[in-house]
Amino acid sequence: MQEVNMPTQNASRQTESKWYACWEEAGLFRPDTDTSKPTYSITIPPPNITGSLHMGHSLCYPTQDVLGRYKRLTGHRVMILPGQDHAGIATQSVVSKQLKAQGVNPTELGREKFIEKVWEWREESGSTILEQFRQLGCAFDWERSRFTLDDEYAKAVLQVFIEWFDAGMIYKGKRVVNWDPVLLTSVSDIETERKNVRGKLYHIRYPFADGSGQVVIATTRPETMLADVAVAVHPSDKRYEGLVGKSLRLPITGREIPLIADQYPDPEFGTGAVKITPAHDPNDFEVGARHNLEMPVVLDERAKVVEGFGDYSGMDRYAARKKIVQQLEDEGFLVKIEDHDIALIVSERSGEVVEPLLSEQWFVRQTELAGPAIEAVKSGKIKITPNRYETVYLDWLENVRDWCISRQLWWGHRIPVFYTADGTAVAAQSWAEAEAKAGQPIERQDNDVLDTWFSSGLWPFATMGWPQETADLAEFYPTSILVTDRNILYLWVARMVMMGCYFCKEIPFHEVLIHATVMTEDGRRMSKSLGTGVDPREIIDKMGADPLRWTLLSQAGSNQEIRYSERRTEDARNFCNKVWNASRFVLMNSEGYEGLEPSSFELVDQWLLSRLAETEAAVRKAYDDYDFQAACQALFSFFWTDYCDWYLEVSKHRLQDPAQRATPQWVLHQALRAFLTMMHPITPFLTEEIMSYLRSPEEKMLMASAWPTIPAAWHQPQIGAQVERWFEITRALRALRNDVGVKPSEQLAEVFVEGDLQGGESVILSQAKVQRLTPGKPSGKSVATTISGVDLHIPIEGLIDPEKERARLQKELEKVEPELLKITTLLSQPNFAERAKPEVVERNQRQQAELEQKIVKIKERMELFGS
Repeated sequence: MQEVNMPTQNASRQTESKWYACWEEAGLFRPDTDTSKPTYSITIPPPNITGSLHMGHSLCYPTQDVLGRYKRLTGHRVMILPGQDHAGIATQSVVSKQLKAQGVNPTELGREKFIEKVWEWREESGSTILEQFRQLGCAFDWERSRFTLDDEYAKAVLQVFIEWFDAGMIYKGKRVVNWDPVLLTSVSDIETERKNVRGKLYHIRYPFADGSGQVVIATTRPETMLADVAVAVHPSDKRYEGLVGKSLRLPITGREIPLIADQYPDPEFGTGAVKITPAHDPNDFEVGARHNLEMPVVLDERAKVVEGFGDYSGMDRYAARKKIVQQLEDEGFLVKIEDHDIALIVSERSGEVVEPLLSEQWFVRQTELAGPAIEAVKSGKIKITPNRYETVYLDWLENVRDWCISRQLWWGHRIPVFYTADGTAVAAQSWAEAEAKAGQPIERQDNDVLDTWFSSGLWPFATMGWPQETADLAEFYPTSILVTDRNILYLWVARMVMMGCYFCKEIPFHEVLIHATVMTEDGRRMSKSLGTGVDPREIIDKMGADPLRWTLLSQAGSNQEIRYSERRTEDARNFCNKVWNASRFVLMNSEGYEGLEPSSFELVDQWLLSRLAETEAAVRKAYDDYDFQAACQALFSFFWTDYCDWYLEVSKHRLQDPAQRATPQWVLHQALRAFLTMMHPITPFLTEEIMSYLRSPEEKMLMASAWPTIPAAWHQPQIGAQVERWFEITRALRALRNDVGVKPSEQLAEVFVEGDLQGGESVILSQAKVQRLTPGKPSGKSVATTISGVDLHIPIEGLIDPEKERARLQKELEKVEPELLKITTLLSQPNFAERAKPEVVERNQRQQAELEQKIVKIKERMELFGS
């Protein structure tokens, strides 16, 4: 092998951009042209065009990249299709804010001009996050990239709406929806967040109209009582026997409302009676529908009291609440006010508290669609990992409600419903098609746009050209796996299954992998608004993409919450540097290496090859099981401990000997190449760069190579156990040297041994830095340890000055004991464990145990040198 000049350090930022360009130019992001290979396909969850890289992205998308790279190495035709979602609410909000900052009123612009402005913004800034995926090393097929407002994709979206509309599965009706009173649109659950706040619970007296008594209800929203239409109690509640059916007089308004029986109230909560306001609560709406109750609205789209309520009309909901509570108190209807924890639902985009509001919207009937989606998971056609999420998925589908698919926006897929002068509604791709369908002139088109989740529900098949019968659909649909977040399991995953089963007569993917949520180091949710977010781009700029990928993926096993800290990424960077430096050492010691397999091996060579075989099996299984944590652990253990700490060190003297170097050179190269290939899916840039120094010019790039084939004969557990025993004895001897104060760099003259070393003498001598191993037991004072059936003795007479050692140990004891006292005192304080964070308590307990053990060892050594 010719001399290779590998730099002393890896310039990660330069090598990352270099190799990404090389892979792309070589066409490696496209599926292999060999159609005889099995296919593996992923359509990535499309990020919003408003999106910017965050830690969740830094786990989700590299996870898909890992799977794609692994499958390429194992001989698959891989197609990973990227793209973006138009993100109706988020994008309209971003552009509206920018226009307002420029002094432009978006409403005055009008629909067409506003949409033009959004497209301008899209061209300038809308693909930022896709470039950031490139920085992460994501090998996606950019030539296939799609956008949910592409012309062809938009036609597919409208086609779905039209088919469902014509089949009677889409209708327009009034139901209670999440309403954003600032953005003035309905919002889905995923576009809201729950905030727990300390609020008030108001207990209000509702008297019977005949003066015979009263019912007390409790509410957190007294402003909605103006639209109460009933009070409900559970049919089994004995407290209300004989009272159901009587009329109550609604405080303030004086209207009479009935006391009804329904399954909804909980008899165990409070008085068991609840006010029913169907227009302002989804549960109340269901009660109202069951009992055919009126549904008056008291709050309008801006969360202000509507006309018809006297002095309250036009008041903001919170001002109205304050005034109503005062009037209830003045008129003797207010029983009491209690502090109460309230879970507020807040719009993610506007930050405003969402108002449940009866609104006329477009809905999809989902009950019929849910059946095939339920069967797909129950039958095992779709596997969800971790499997506990199957229950969440099935529970939602088995209790599914109609889906509100309309949004009161301009940006998005405009609902393709057109109206004639007499109010006839037809669904069509265009105005002309609508007129042909209606047989008369069209007067207007519906103003609403479709929920973003409606269009993204088609993602697995619309991205491949549906409704046309394309080659991509034939080759890559159903896709192999969907990697996504647990929060959209039903909002997106279940709906993709429903849509795929309905329109393609086939499931959209075979597996669903729910990736973990990335938390802060102390377990808090990462959030820019909370100041707990970490910008991955800053980490990449500082330490490179590979260390960040390793940090996150090395924690991604069966756990659903992982914790990020920059310290972990520094450790990952150190490991990457270790791989670089060890690889450089191997190349520097490759003089004369020709790559020919030796005719014979020493036991230590056979041991490393056996460990390589075990590691390959473990890593392959881990990738197959989506246990990237286990893969990283196996890779780290093999390289750091087996390859570097033991085999490299044991082999150094052989590498210096021209007569012996060929065998360790071959073993080092074989193991390093296999290791880099196995590690490539996790850290693609580092491994490709190192392999470029190892491979010949004729060889393919690592990304385009094959998974290592390990001969079965390499796995020799018996030899492995024998050599592991040598290392175990060596470790014990190193610890014993340390106990008597011999510096790691010093050669120890003699060690006495009782027991069979099974041929490991040369390894133990070199690795424990001992000049001579003498059978038997020394006659003078010594220290000893027993390991694996072998007694090791180090004579200490003349080795250490007892007086100096006692003085040193006494000084160390005087330093450690106050530290232990301080921590012990802290832990013994009353309520410390309750007040302090769990990680703080755990850290102090761990330090206490370490200090206690340290004191025991100091005293043992003082006793040794005491006479």
